[in-house]
Amino acid sequence: MPRKMGLDLGDAHIGIAFSDPLCMFASGFDNYKRVSLQQDLQYLADLAKEKDVDTIVVGLPKNMDGTDGARVEFTYKFCDELKKFTPAKIVYQDERLTTVSAEKMLISADVRREKRKQVIDKVAASIILQNYLDKKV
Repeated sequence: MPRKMGLDLGDAHIGIAFSDPLCMFASGFDNYKRVSLQQDLQYLADLAKEKDVDTIVVGLPKNMDGTDGARVEFTYKFCDELKKFTPAKIVYQDERLTTVSAEKMLISADVRREKRKQVIDKVAASIILQNYLDKKV
């Protein structure tokens, strides 16, 4: 059964999460350190193929008032390129406050600041993906 993949795009890292085979739960997978656009796209496409992903859910960083800003345009351009590397469907999920939620979750779990920096993107990706999965039920 195909899985869903969640992405939290950042300048230095890409948070990656996957659903379980039944597409009920999202789990953080990797906090990928970006290398170059081509290598990043190939890595994500290879991972999507390996994990049998049919849908990639990408966090859309809208402004708090709901308008599109520069980061939204960056996300659209990145995904336009990603579409050239994978047959998986790409959908967007509003990601406002997901990093804040991820930070609060990690703080409440008593994760040290240094460790939080290492995992925050994949936790945010899992929140983005879980929000998408919850809407689908």
